[in-house]
Amino acid sequence: MLGRFFSQSGSKESSIGDIVKSLGLVFGDIGTSPIYTLSIVFFTMPVTIPNVIGVLSLIVWTLTLLVFVQYAILAMTLGKKGEGGTIVLKELLVPLLKTNRQVAFVSFLAFIGISLLFGDGVITPAISILSAVEGLQFIPALKGLPQFSFMIIASFVAFCLFFMQKKGTDKVAAAFGPLMIGWFSTLAISGLVSLVSAPFVLKALNPYFAIKFLLTNGLTGFFVLSEVILCATGGEALYADMGHLGKKPIQQAGIFVFPALLLTYLGQGAYLIAHPKTDYVLYSMIYSQAQIFYIPFLIMSLAATVIASQAMISGIFSAVYQGITTKVFPTFKVDYTSSKFRSQIYVGMVNWFMLIACLIIIYQFKGTQRLAGAYGFAVTGTMTITGIMMSWIFFLRKNFFKASLSVILACLNFTFFCSNSFKIPNGGYWSIFLALIPLSIIIIYSKGRVKLASALKAMPIQTFLPKYNKSYERANHIEGTALYFVKEVNDIAPYIVQAMFKNSIFYEDNIIISIITRDDPFGVIAFFKGDLAPGLRIFEIHMGYMEIIDIEKILQNAGINAKVIFYGLEDISTQNPMWKAFAFIKRITPSFVRFHKLPPYKLHGIVTIVEM
Repeated sequence: MLGRFFSQSGSKESSIGDIVKSLGLVFGDIGTSPIYTLSIVFFTMPVTIPNVIGVLSLIVWTLTLLVFVQYAILAMTLGKKGEGGTIVLKELLVPLLKTNRQVAFVSFLAFIGISLLFGDGVITPAISILSAVEGLQFIPALKGLPQFSFMIIASFVAFCLFFMQKKGTDKVAAAFGPLMIGWFSTLAISGLVSLVSAPFVLKALNPYFAIKFLLTNGLTGFFVLSEVILCATGGEALYADMGHLGKKPIQQAGIFVFPALLLTYLGQGAYLIAHPKTDYVLYSMIYSQAQIFYIPFLIMSLAATVIASQAMISGIFSAVYQGITTKVFPTFKVDYTSSKFRSQIYVGMVNWFMLIACLIIIYQFKGTQRLAGAYGFAVTGTMTITGIMMSWIFFLRKNFFKASLSVILACLNFTFFCSNSFKIPNGGYWSIFLALIPLSIIIIYSKGRVKLASALKAMPIQTFLPKYNKSYERANHIEGTALYFVKEVNDIAPYIVQAMFKNSIFYEDNIIISIITRDDPFGVIAFFKGDLAPGLRIFEIHMGYMEIIDIEKILQNAGINAKVIFYGLEDISTQNPMWKAFAFIKRITPSFVRFHKLPPYKLHGIVTIVEM
């Protein structure tokens, strides 16, 4: 009974090992929120018993409703072959829609959701690592250390974190889960010890005190929501990371995580009432309870924040790869860091952009309390989008109970989002700025790709074949096999027309390869579809939209030994600023064949000049 649990499909089993792994891979971010949440809420608010009870009640019910009900229960019923996330919600919703306008709106919502994830992904390492490093000031020998020293240490840790990404997380991933067991256990025990001295804070479990706090404090209480949401950061990871381990291990790990979080927040509240002048509640509480274990706890907290940051970085890499495979993002160079786990990838351009942005954020805001002014806007935006899309799906599926519940949660998310919008002048604009970068790339690339496709007139297969047969019969054939990649077999790309009919390049064996992305996330099928004409064959590769494929290996397994691989290159000529930006993106990102790491000595690019 303790050893194994059945997964949602009934065919797969989830072991205790999977549950332990989910603690590190999924709950890292939400598990490190107790380091700073209560300290930031009471940075400017007076510490009184009604205020503490009210804020604790808000935290308890924010965790309950927005994290565990919305994500761990409702969202996890909306998977696709075990996968979750914004792209999956879009893939589930689009087939249910009736008009192109609705599809465009949902696609734009998904693009905003992905973009906001970037804003969150840059600020998460900054606030998490900086909050852990600031705990050094409780060590007597380091008391009075200037804030700039904490910034230097945090920058060094951030640099090491991003630098190690290229090496992959295989070797350290096994340690994540056990370390987080220690982290959550410490949070629970210390919270329980503190709670014993002031058990009356358990009143916060009653939602009446959350509602009373908001009604009593009016506009001030509304603004407090923008700080309370810090307790839910990382909640979206419960759903987005569902594909790594499955629904059941995450939900079962939540049975351990949820009480630990409640105990630490309630315990911190009890400690704060007894010590109203403390600035760093968790660190001060641990230091007062067990000074001898403070340094080990500090090391553990730093490790936990690194794990939290790692989960967010990996999530962004996965989101970028999903964007590449669904043709939302350009084909950034992707490295696969694990032969065992297909989800472990490295996107260098994204990694170094995030590091630079993270360092800028650290030096711009200098401390955790100021950095909190930029945090929350992106998270609540993503949660609101998730709530809207969930409600829509449940409604169209005629599951009106879940639809009603999702609408209520979407309204709560929107309330938090509105509260966080007041952070924009105080640093929240950084979330918008950071999100606008990927959103601009998505819009420019998507529109540019459509414009380019219309400028490059493909030749219908019915027109191509008669010309091919006539030309192939007359031409001198080059010995060996030539490969040509196309998006759609029925439309022959201009570079193939140019190579064969204008340059008279004909090999003995010419294979047109089409890679088709399926609606389901995983699975690869490759096969010859048939002979189109003498010396001309079609080979199709069908892949799941989250699949990471090795084309060269697939071709070898099919017995294809190419002498040369042709591919198309576009030289864009334009005066339009948007198309100039599109041309620049095309120049700095690798072509299709380089993205898939085909052997460079076989590659031959055929350039087509395009007026846009």
